[in-house]
Amino acid sequence: MGVTACVPPRVDAGVKAGLLELVDHAVEAGWTTARACSVLELDGRRCRRWRRRREAGRLDDAAAGGVALHAITPFERQAIVELFERWGEIDGGYRKLAHRGSYEGLVWVSPSTLYRVLAAQGLVLPARPQRSPAVARPMPDWVSWERHQIWIYDITHFPRAGRVAYAILDVVTRKWLATLVTAEETATQVEVVFCDALDAEGLWPAVEARQADDGDEEPILLALSDNGPQMRAGTTREFLALCSIASRFGRPGTPTDQAWIETLFGHVKTEWPHLEKITDPGELRADLDIVRTDHNTRRLHASLGYVTPDDEHQGRGERIRQARRDGLNQARLDRIAYQRNNNQNQP
Repeated sequence: MGVTACVPPRVDAGVKAGLLELVDHAVEAGWTTARACSVLELDGRRCRRWRRRREAGRLDDAAAGGVALHAITPFERQAIVELFERWGEIDGGYRKLAHRGSYEGLVWVSPSTLYRVLAAQGLVLPARPQRSPAVARPMPDWVSWERHQIWIYDITHFPRAGRVAYAILDVVTRKWLATLVTAEETATQVEVVFCDALDAEGLWPAVEARQADDGDEEPILLALSDNGPQMRAGTTREFLALCSIASRFGRPGTPTDQAWIETLFGHVKTEWPHLEKITDPGELRADLDIVRTDHNTRRLHASLGYVTPDDEHQGRGERIRQARRDGLNQARLDRIAYQRNNNQNQP
């Protein structure tokens, strides 16, 4: 037959029959099956398997595919459909629905298997209706977009030092007004950090003037915060009202209402990553004071037109921005004059 190479992994029925006839002829001539298979470069196990299939008349290879041995059964498919009909609207998610099946003793399948079975049946879990968004309230009429009109405060955690840091930020000028590093999160800490900020900004005379006035004067500023318990505490509201500071709380589930203070914390922990590695509370307090000074006096803020918060807070911001615009215009005129005077080969 002239077989000069090993038998490939898959051959058709005619080749199998021919190889088996050669083996049988060699065995009749006194050869062993193993020796004949070795000469033909045919695996002995394949030869024995082909002989059994020849006796059953199944030398042709079956079509590729079939059913995996670990495939789910028709009974499990039916149980998944019943599970969907009974618990789909209640659970509302494929992962929870898959665990519901084992919880109720109905079917034990993975969430992905449950999803594929339902998708094959054209079944989709109903989407949860979205919550109606809370409408943002406009700023009070007495608030103007200038310093000492809108403050925002919040806390951030430093777990390794076992402390939280309260911070107050002027929304208009982005100046970081005061910081308090403490182990507690109560209304008392809110009062302390506000006292520090009012003292640093020299606003106590304005507070005392409002306290002495019995008329219905407008608050001196608006304090924004989230809905933390220490912010909504009755003692916090009483203290702020005593200081003629109005309170405004962000909408639940809407962190963008506190975007200014969240951005501050994000920049602080990103640009000074060593703060989160500090374990000594005293060291954390000292470093935060340094960072606050750097933030206020050195860091240029894009939201302020690339001036520092201290520049904006002290009223220098617009002059610096205008100087840059004037400088850009003058630089352009200087470049044009230079090129005209030094390049005479232009057409």
